[in-house]
Amino acid sequence: MMSKKKILVVEDNNINRAMLASILDSQYEVLEAENGQEALDVLEQYKDEISLILLDIIMPVMDGYTFLSIVKENPNYASVPVIVTTQNDGESDEVAALSQGAADFVGKPYKPQIILHRVASIINLRETAAMVNQFKYDRLTGLYGKEYFYKSAREFIMKNPEKQYDIVCSDIENFKLINDVFGVPAGDALLCGIAQIYTQYVNAHGICSHFHADQFVCLMEHDVVEYSDDFFAQVNAKINGLTKVKNVSLKWGVYVISSAENVPVEQMCDRALLAARSIKGQYGKYFSYYDATLRNQLLRNQEITNEMEKALLEEQFVVYLQPKYKTTTRELCGAEALVRWIHPEWGFQSPGEFIPLFEKNGFITKLDQYVWKKVCMLLHEWDQKGLRSIPVSVNVSRADIYNVNLADILKGLAETYNLEPSRIHLEVTESAYTEDPKQIIETMGCLRDLGFMVEMDDFGSGYSSLNMLNQLPLDVLKLDMKFIQSEMAKPAEQGILRFIMDLAHWMNLYVVAEGVESREQLERLGELGCDYVQGYYLAKPMPSAAFEQLLQQLDAIKDME
Repeated sequence: MMSKKKILVVEDNNINRAMLASILDSQYEVLEAENGQEALDVLEQYKDEISLILLDIIMPVMDGYTFLSIVKENPNYASVPVIVTTQNDGESDEVAALSQGAADFVGKPYKPQIILHRVASIINLRETAAMVNQFKYDRLTGLYGKEYFYKSAREFIMKNPEKQYDIVCSDIENFKLINDVFGVPAGDALLCGIAQIYTQYVNAHGICSHFHADQFVCLMEHDVVEYSDDFFAQVNAKINGLTKVKNVSLKWGVYVISSAENVPVEQMCDRALLAARSIKGQYGKYFSYYDATLRNQLLRNQEITNEMEKALLEEQFVVYLQPKYKTTTRELCGAEALVRWIHPEWGFQSPGEFIPLFEKNGFITKLDQYVWKKVCMLLHEWDQKGLRSIPVSVNVSRADIYNVNLADILKGLAETYNLEPSRIHLEVTESAYTEDPKQIIETMGCLRDLGFMVEMDDFGSGYSSLNMLNQLPLDVLKLDMKFIQSEMAKPAEQGILRFIMDLAHWMNLYVVAEGVESREQLERLGELGCDYVQGYYLAKPMPSAAFEQLLQQLDAIKDME
């Protein structure tokens, strides 16, 4: 059952106080005080629980006027409405009380129905105003709330057609991590500090809003500040000085409002936020404009997103295979499965464009499973045709690692196509190992126990420690192409490739070098002890039919020997 609203009756006359209490107590919980000082003590005890005050003006110890002035100056009580009780002929008292902040007055002798109606009306007005205020302002920062910002921004732009405005949006990188490490109070303090800094910068030149979590949006007059990475770096440094939370990194997006565009404010804010998100993770880059380039990229991403499900259904994604060779004998010993998208209208699509997008939107898990199945089908077909039994490496994305059914899916494919799990090599990028090593160790360890071979792909591109390398369930270390190229540019005695080869072999790992583009690289890798190589110098990725022909040719040559 809901508790009654509390009303404080301040009246020195016992009979009048009792009468007011009897009128109100059927609908409200009545608190009583004989004078202004007692009333302040009651207010201090109950604070914002009190919905309304009925106040007599003429009282001993502290009169009603003094009490009113104290209450209205105290932010803890100022919003509590006060109804003054007066004599019928006390017009001057009424005027004086209203001028000092009273909400209404009622005359003596008391008329129950009038008192009840006025009390209910004033309380309702107060609660409605509180709701409007809550809608208007963000409770944490005091800035405008999201919806009210939209409304105010529209009004600002319409009232000042001669001025040009910008929407500036900011986003804190890894804000959830800040809350987790330093605690929610520290995160809230940071947000409040950011709100104060933004208010100082914008001042009378616009308005600010705390949209949600770590997102802030400002409407600013154009050219109030000169946007540059140096300017935003200074703001970022100032924000880092607010609390004990250090190394806070913010990204800003700027949408310049054109008078020729008829774009809703909501969409302007979305575009500024997209501009901010477009540079997440880029060191030294603090802000970005929403411009035609970004717009076209977003439209292109949307086109790809709209087509991806249909493309999978129609098998527009095609498996290509890049051969792997033994470094010493140049003998074909395996392949890496790569996916190509051949769109009926767009033609060949760059994996560098669609793979990162699929990793972001989660579609990569469907595409990976599609490729795994196609590879298993190929291996089974080759076995049926009596071709040599070779392993094929397939990609396992970060998102796949967190799929609780991953082991069942891969085991099921191997069983369906009558394959030894060791024929399927699972490539996981080095960066994925650094994100959540515990999860990776558990997942890949389980798959390795089932007989699958596990490869760390792109080794040398990330920051995995040698200590962590010793803890991971691995069979193969695959060296990143750029890392290979960088090492090849150094004198042999200055590089670390030999050390990595020796370490890998000491840990009973095979080493594969990708991106081999010259005879010199191939020979150098052979001298260093690299086990397997792949790259354009040896063979480019090819359709599965072409790879099958290569297998047939090699087997035919072997039969002739």
